[in-house]
Amino acid sequence: MKILETHLKIQQKNLLTLNKEEQMSRHVPVMLNEVIMYLQLLPRMVIVDCTLGEGGHSEAILRKITPGGQLIGIDQDDDALSLARLHLSRFDGAFKLFCGNFQNIKSIVFDTGTDSVDGILFDLGVSSLQLSNANRGFSFTENGRLDMRMDKNAKIDAFDLVNNLSEEELANLIYNFGEERHSRRIAHRIAEQRAHSPILNTQQLSKIVVQALPRYRMHRRIHPATKTFMALRIAVNRELEVLEKGITDALGLLKPGGRICVIAFHSLEDRIIKNIFKSQAKEMKLKILTKKPLVPLQAEIEHNYKSRSAKLRVAEKQ
Repeated sequence: MKILETHLKIQQKNLLTLNKEEQMSRHVPVMLNEVIMYLQLLPRMVIVDCTLGEGGHSEAILRKITPGGQLIGIDQDDDALSLARLHLSRFDGAFKLFCGNFQNIKSIVFDTGTDSVDGILFDLGVSSLQLSNANRGFSFTENGRLDMRMDKNAKIDAFDLVNNLSEEELANLIYNFGEERHSRRIAHRIAEQRAHSPILNTQQLSKIVVQALPRYRMHRRIHPATKTFMALRIAVNRELEVLEKGITDALGLLKPGGRICVIAFHSLEDRIIKNIFKSQAKEMKLKILTKKPLVPLQAEIEHNYKSRSAKLRVAEKQ
């Protein structure tokens, strides 16, 4: 009960504790105060931010673990790494940034000369930087080539999946990864359209999805193409596959008493995290600190709408 009351107070103060630089930034880290509280940060700690992005969480972490601490930042998007390096420059010497996928967390951490860490953070999903860049092809509101690769060097992109998968394969992908109940209607409409000419860009695809859906879906709060775009993004980046490996390997790197915070944005991710935590807790390797995931209160959602679907789970190494 005490933890819940503390959580509520923190959430209510969320806007006040963000500094001016963070409030003016395009990127606002989700559930920042909760992450900082649960990691129990102290000087000289070693913390891994597995989804560095523009460095919003990492900047706050570095304030707490310096002097003497070390932050290891991982991101597969080199654009994000460049921005993060700039944002964190005043902590020069206290961080090491790596371009890579968090499924390789073990080798990345070993490359820094350490084999165990005090805390680990995963903030899953797509970043504001990626969504705002039309050329990256993540957004249905900005027109760009169908891409959706977080790692720009990856071979398969959304164009390949949309134009080359069979109608059945596409329907299954949209249903399994996007939990879209009208996946077969969408896949059929896509197959009809691409029979005449390839589907090249995000607005083309968005329009096709809207045309395939029943009228009542047009009046919901989320855009009708959201689930389809999410499914393609997950498939392109193999997000669920790498998440399971990344979380499992991350837990192996934690020192006894070390903590892991994971922020998920949809049920498939959250289910994987929940199941891994429960399995390791059953084996007495892990203590779950959030029996139910924490979610942002209305104050944070109003300030940062993208946080609305966030779920934070936290566990401690035994």
